[in-house]
Amino acid sequence: MTLGDRVTRAREAIAAAGIRPEDAALDAEVLARKVLGCDRAGFVVRLRDEEPAVFAEAYGALVDRRCRREPVAYILGEREFWGLRFEVTPDVLIPRPETELIVEEALHLFPAGHAPGVIVDAGTGSGCLAVALAREFSSARVIATDISEQALAVARRNAARNGAARIEFRVGDLLEPVTEPADLIVSNPPYVASGDAAGLMPEVREHEPHVALFGGPDGLSLFGRLFPAAAVRIRPGGRLIVEVGYDQDDRVAALAASQGWTLSHVRQDLQAITRTLIFVHES
Repeated sequence: MTLGDRVTRAREAIAAAGIRPEDAALDAEVLARKVLGCDRAGFVVRLRDEEPAVFAEAYGALVDRRCRREPVAYILGEREFWGLRFEVTPDVLIPRPETELIVEEALHLFPAGHAPGVIVDAGTGSGCLAVALAREFSSARVIATDISEQALAVARRNAARNGAARIEFRVGDLLEPVTEPADLIVSNPPYVASGDAAGLMPEVREHEPHVALFGGPDGLSLFGRLFPAAAVRIRPGGRLIVEVGYDQDDRVAALAASQGWTLSHVRQDLQAITRTLIFVHES
């Protein structure tokens, strides 16, 4: 059997598992390249060749995992964020492109020559935000927290692999482990309402860590703890940037206002959904 024939069969199997045909085609190719250890150009030129002797078994195991709706990022063991490669395991949420808006906003708020002295990433997960910000603000002190020691282990490895080993990782709930005043606090907290679990894709509901997904009955419980904690840790003129879920921006802004925060502005993702809220504190 040629390599192309094997990949076609994989694509059909993945699509039959309920994945969109265009996504199934990409998944089949990416998994094949993982086994072959080649880039896309090398993959394309080999499609008419006979498949390597050990390819079918190794490839089939990965395809079976995808057919069980395991996310490709977990199968590959990594995901790109802000142009960097991050290890991902089932202990951490898979980084999403929309979360890069937080980094973009931080760079807008603190331009060259005005870097924040202390940055805190509350609920760091894989460490993607902390690492990206540490790379962009090389003079800043970066503190990253997470309630999961397993997640922090992944984040530490990601910091080391991406040249940001100076990040201080602390175990604890949101800002509880932080006593230092911060110039910038960022957070992508769990914000999915627990009642919405049934509507999530199987890749998310059945494979990503629930502690990093669900924020109570209305999805806002962690915001209720984050805003008062951040208010007593932010320096005058500092900023708080958070990510929110679909149609949560007004409710999150109201929660923030009750703790003395003023909404500065918002950012929308490519689907025109408000995802990123930027706050200043009335102090």
